Amino acid sequence: MTKVLVDRTETLLDGVDVETFVGAMRVQAAAVNLVTSDGPGGKTGVTVSAMTAVSAEPPLLLACVNRRSPSVAAIRQNGVFCINALSAEQSELANTFAGRPSNGQPFDFSTAEWMTLTTAAPALVDAVANLDCVIHDIVEAGSHTIFIGRVVGAAHRNVKPLVYCDRTYLAPGPLSD
Repeated sequence: MTKVLVDRTETLLDGVDVETFVGAMRVQAAAVNLVTSDGPGGKTGVTVSAMTAVSAEPPLLLACVNRRSPSVAAIRQNGVFCINALSAEQSELANTFAGRPSNGQPFDFSTAEWMTLTTAAPALVDAVANLDCVIHDIVEAGSHTIFIGRVVGAAHRNVKPLVYCDRTYLAPGPLSD
């Protein structure tokens, strides 16, 4: 009987195929964020949807960045990053920092206004929220590097966030009755 359980567990642990996984993730709504950094590794920014709070005490969050992105090396070397939650009006900025602007150059910081909070990481002036972090931990997982940051500065505005779901940008709104 134990052998059957082991065989079934091994089969279950194989996981789903990539196409099925990506299809299931594609229909999950996610906030759109820019992860920015500046310092000895250079100024960098990249659009991500994989960001979430880890802990309130101490204030920790994580952001997942594809290892192929040059931002990974820069963030690691700089030791700081800022999560800039985009507003519903900033889809073009999201595309710019995803490397696919409709006009202009990819990853162009001159397309927006920036400030700093506590670290040297660029904080988007008109973002929904800015969460300025120092690196607490770095975890390599699959195709991504997970940066866990201790939040050392924060700001926010009361505007609608930009959401990405099923390969399109959306703005959240109330459900109709």
